Amino acid sequence: MSLDPELTAQLKRVLSSLEPLLPKPVQKIDWATCHAANWHRSTYSGTMEPVPSIEAMHLDDLLGIESQKRIVEENTRQFLEGLPANNALLWGTRGTGKSSLVRALLHAYAAKGLRIVQVDKDDLVSLPAIVDELKAQPFRFIVFSDDLSFETGDASYKVLKSALDGSVYALPDNVLIYVTSNRRHLVPEYESDNRGAMLVNGEVHHGEAVEEKISLSGRFGLWVGFHPFSQDLYVDVVRRWVDKLGRKVGGAVEWTRDAETEAILWSQRKGDRSGRIAYQFACDFVGRALMSRERR
Repeated sequence: MSLDPELTAQLKRVLSSLEPLLPKPVQKIDWATCHAANWHRSTYSGTMEPVPSIEAMHLDDLLGIESQKRIVEENTRQFLEGLPANNALLWGTRGTGKSSLVRALLHAYAAKGLRIVQVDKDDLVSLPAIVDELKAQPFRFIVFSDDLSFETGDASYKVLKSALDGSVYALPDNVLIYVTSNRRHLVPEYESDNRGAMLVNGEVHHGEAVEEKISLSGRFGLWVGFHPFSQDLYVDVVRRWVDKLGRKVGGAVEWTRDAETEAILWSQRKGDRSGRIAYQFACDFVGRALMSRERR
């Protein structure tokens, strides 16, 4: 029995309109060869998409943040050894190497079983599904969310808070959460939040609004602060980058008082002193110096 041609045409139109809403077929990730993936939430579920290549950032390339590197690296090594380790909040000034440090850890420890799954803030509501995909794998995963900030009512805020607290579901032993943020408390703080503060026996007790806002960051076992560089540290990092970049391209570049003055003026124009700004100046300075040398 054949279908009515008009009904057949209608069914085809319905299927054509539904097809864009359906999740694309996804191949299972081979974590033995794939070191990093992105999670993308779709209309009905989510997909883990492998990252084919990662920026070649190494721990030795991160200058001026030696103490921060040591703390986060030690925590990560504990995790890889199956020892107790903490979820980590890397907070502070932009351009100081927070996310670069996480990528550098992957380069350093991928051979020892470290893997990273990057998740955007809005997709953190999928944490239970992400963890469910990872818990049976024989690798150690950092679920990484970059440049995080929330409004208190965000759904992702509530899910992340629950995951860190373990009140609804606990993270498996092979998963840690690392996030970066410009804010230590991850949530905007307003002057009005302090109106509920009280003085009890000489001690300040925060109001409910403040307590709620600091409660999420308090669930991270490890806080690592990244602060603006002093001028001396900034100049030192520039000098070291000039030396590294010069040797990398086979042409040493002389560091002079004039170069130092240029570097300081560069940071003043940018309105910032950080590892990122130091690297950007070094690239410009070394490139110009070597181009000028070739023209002679």
